[in-house]
Parts: sequence; structure tokens; C-alpha cells
Amino acid sequence: MRLDGRRESSNVDDRRGSGGFRLGGKGGLGIGAAIVIGLIVYCTTGDLNQAFQVASTTGDMTSVVTGQNGSNEEYQPTAEEQELASFAKKVLASTEDVWTAEFQKMGKTYEPPTLVLFSGSVQSGCGGANASTGPFYCSADQCVYIDLSFFTSMKSQLGSDGDFAYAYVIAHEVGHHVQYLLGTLGKAHAQMSKLSQSEANKISVQLELQADNYAGVWAHHEQKMFGSLEDGDLEEALGTAQVIGDDYLQKKAQGYVVPESFNHGTSQQRMKWFKRGFTTGDIAQGNTFAYSYDNL
Repeated sequence: MRLDGRRESSNVDDRRGSGGFRLGGKGGLGIGAAIVIGLIVYCTTGDLNQAFQVASTTGDMTSVVTGQNGSNEEYQPTAEEQELASFAKKVLASTEDVWTAEFQKMGKTYEPPTLVLFSGSVQSGCGGANASTGPFYCSADQCVYIDLSFFTSMKSQLGSDGDFAYAYVIAHEVGHHVQYLLGTLGKAHAQMSKLSQSEANKISVQLELQADNYAGVWAHHEQKMFGSLEDGDLEEALGTAQVIGDDYLQKKAQGYVVPESFNHGTSQQRMKWFKRGFTTGDIAQGNTFAYSYDNL
């Protein structure tokens, strides 16, 4: 993905090294394994707090001493992290350009989310979280949260790599913000609160697949506006969608799948809806709620 010379978004809150705790102390499996396990738990249960607790234990969480009780350690981002931060800001700027134009077509005004970069852990409007749960969107404060180490672990633990794969992850979370602005997210969450867990999971799948579709819509218009995509970029995104499908992650974790616990969609579904958005570029074609659950 060619982003050389592109602007970086100013809607960024860089909290890296601001304190909290981190993964990977002595005796733990390290941040890479903890991220994968946390992601599996989150995709299996839909419970952010449970994923947080499991990954914290797995990774042997230890205190980050920056600014705490006379510690001497300070956060120093690597050159790779700085490059990833710049890339994330450029992708966010691209989503701002694309969704501003798309909202104008609908006679609406797009209000961009804030990208929060953090290291180890963070306190969001939706509660505490850490890198192990992966990137997430919080509608309470309209922020997208990312620990950049997640992208490194995507390659080492999930076998998913490439700049456009990373862009897809960011665009998916921005897709949830689009749902929030359009009122879809609030309505869905209100409905989910009245249902059993298995029925609420079905609505969650519809939300997640729509966010995948919106990521595809973004990619369609990014290419149309800037021509930034390169050979293999689409395959990178589809490959990522495959390895973060509920069925793939559950089988990886426990050797079998439990369909009634799916809350993000299968690998095939995630690839299908992203590709539909990329092919059509039409947000109206991403109404997953117009389909019965079995036909998603």
C-alpha cells in the first residue's frame, strides 16, 4: 500500500508509555501468545473483561514503572513502532477523507473518531483493556484503541502480515464508528441487552460483518481516490479476515467449533462481506441486518 507523502491524521491521542501495565514478565508466555489467547477468548465469548483477565494471566502481567513509585524505566518506541504509528495515522486520515465524502452523499456530516495509541494497557470509556484483546472501538468515547504491538503479533502468531492487512484492521474498527454515527450500533446493542447470549451473539455477528463490509467500502474508495493499492493488498486483507474468523480461532484454540458462541462471523463470512464492500463501494450493500442469520 503506497502512502508516501500522504497526510497524517491529527485526531490521534498518543498514550504510549503513559503508565499502566504491560505483558511479558518472567515466567509468562510473552505478549505475542497473550494477544492471540486474548483474541481467541474475546471472539469466543464476546466478553472484553474476560479476555483481559485471561490474557493478563497468560502473559504474566507486571507493572510498568513509568512515573510510578520512583521507577527509572521509560517507554522508548522502536523505529518499527514509530513507522507503524505514522502508517496508522495515514490510514486514519484516509478513512476521514473517504467517509466524509460518503456521508456527504447521504446528506450527513462525518465526525471522525480519535485514534488512541497505547502500550500495554489503557483505560477507555468502555473500561480497562490491554493489547491482548486486540484493537477495539469504544462508542462511549468514540475512540479506536490500538496497541501497535498487535500488528507485530499478527505476523508472528496468526501468520497475517502486510501493510494492507494492518489497514484493514484499522478500517474495520472505524467501521464500527460509522455504525455508531448512523445509529446502527446503539440500536443493535439495545436489542442485544434484551436477548439470551446465543441470540445476542447473532446480532453481534451482523455488526461485525457489517464493519468488515465498511472496511471494504473504505478500501474501494481509497483506491478510487488515491490509487494506493498494490498487487497482493486485497489478498492480505482477505487473509487477515480468514485467520480472525470465529471458526478459525476456536479450532485453533480448542480443536472444535461452537457455532452458537460465534460473535464475529466465520472466516468465509468475514472474507465475503469485506470483498462485497470492496467490489461495490456501496454502503447500502452492506446491510447485514437485511439478511437472515443463516444467509449471512
